[in-house]
Amino acid sequence: MKSWQDNKSEVVKLARLTGPILIAQLTQMLMSVVDTVMAGRKSAIDLAAVSVGGSIFVPATLLVFGLALALAPIISHFDGSGGHRKMANMLQQGFYACAIVGAITLVGMSSAPWLLDLMEVEDKFRQVTLDYLFYIAWGIPGFVIYAVLRNFCEGMSNTMPSLIIGFIGLIINIPANYIFVYGEFGMPALGGAGCGVATALVLWGMAISMAIYTFGAKRYKSLRLLRSWYKPNWDDVTYVIRLGFPISMSLFFEVSLFAAVALLIAPLGATVVSAHQIALNISSLVYMVPLSISMAVTLRVGFALGAGNPDNAMRSFRIALWFGGVFAAVNGLIMYLGGSFLASLYTPNTEVINLAATLMGLAAIFTLSDTFQVVAMGTLRGYKDTTYPMVLAFISYWPFGLTVGYVLGRTNLVVPAMGAAGFWIGFISGLSVAAVLLSVRLKKVSKAYKRRHFQEQLNSA
Repeated sequence: MKSWQDNKSEVVKLARLTGPILIAQLTQMLMSVVDTVMAGRKSAIDLAAVSVGGSIFVPATLLVFGLALALAPIISHFDGSGGHRKMANMLQQGFYACAIVGAITLVGMSSAPWLLDLMEVEDKFRQVTLDYLFYIAWGIPGFVIYAVLRNFCEGMSNTMPSLIIGFIGLIINIPANYIFVYGEFGMPALGGAGCGVATALVLWGMAISMAIYTFGAKRYKSLRLLRSWYKPNWDDVTYVIRLGFPISMSLFFEVSLFAAVALLIAPLGATVVSAHQIALNISSLVYMVPLSISMAVTLRVGFALGAGNPDNAMRSFRIALWFGGVFAAVNGLIMYLGGSFLASLYTPNTEVINLAATLMGLAAIFTLSDTFQVVAMGTLRGYKDTTYPMVLAFISYWPFGLTVGYVLGRTNLVVPAMGAAGFWIGFISGLSVAAVLLSVRLKKVSKAYKRRHFQEQLNSA
């Protein structure tokens, strides 16, 4: 009976964390949609510039985001163990770590002219893209502040601010895009570059909102987050970087895999590219659910371990996996049976719809593999185990997944070249291998942690 009550309680707690995180992630996706729509209505060049500029900006900020994600399990451990006095220092050390990497990101973005020269794009396209990147770069300090404070709040199992402030960002984004893209209210009409201005304003608006909440909320007053200002402690700063850098690289490996496949599919023609993009767009939207579950289980596992309850940590994992598995099964059935209908929402082209429906049939399997691997990854982050998962992710995505995809999609070595479908089988293969390897790693880590915890209890008895 107690086990049933414990499971029921964990289901409720996990759901309460996952819901706001999911909505916050979806609002961020909607901001990207707003940018795309408004730039596209201005001109094809503006749309292309925002697309290429975003492809440079988003990977460049993954380092900052990964470091900030590392703060969540650190804070949740403190919360579970009652180490609240340590939180103010660790929050400020997280700021130092992310600020350092934010500065590196700004330097890295300065290579954009060189990248565009390699692409040999036309002058107007090049200039709009560079203007977009120049304006959006002003938002990186705001992004650092927002990312650190968001993960601090989520580390305290408080995910509602992410939801509310995500809506604030979306509310700022829509009129800001309209004003700066089209030149309303006396502002210059910047076209696609105006999306960069809008995004920078959004990032600062979200940062200020999160700062007002975090430093003004009654629930955090006892933590005295700003009562003392701590100098950089390089042991703590490097700890955050050491924990967060593998998270950043894991994200980069996955993002770059899809980018590489897009380039490899490009020579196959507009129909194939369009169908692939539709299937990928729908899958990316669906991915927000298991990603949110993964981020929530990181917090629950971190809290359980901090409280000295390794059994509760694995209970959280099993329930998260059950949540994700049910969603993936239902979603997979919808994608398999309704692929043609979903594709028809994007285009009236019958040939594109038919191919996209085929790819979504494969995406139904892809979603299941993706759910298992991302939940296992999130659980390992709760254990503060990030380096081995990074290596396992790289092996699964690139040497294995991309190789299988290329061999099946572009060569006749195994079967006649399958085109885009071959690459999607590669996705499934890579993510399935990742799910297995990460699950094995989690089993090893959890057993080792439980043995160590048991030994510590014996020593203290």
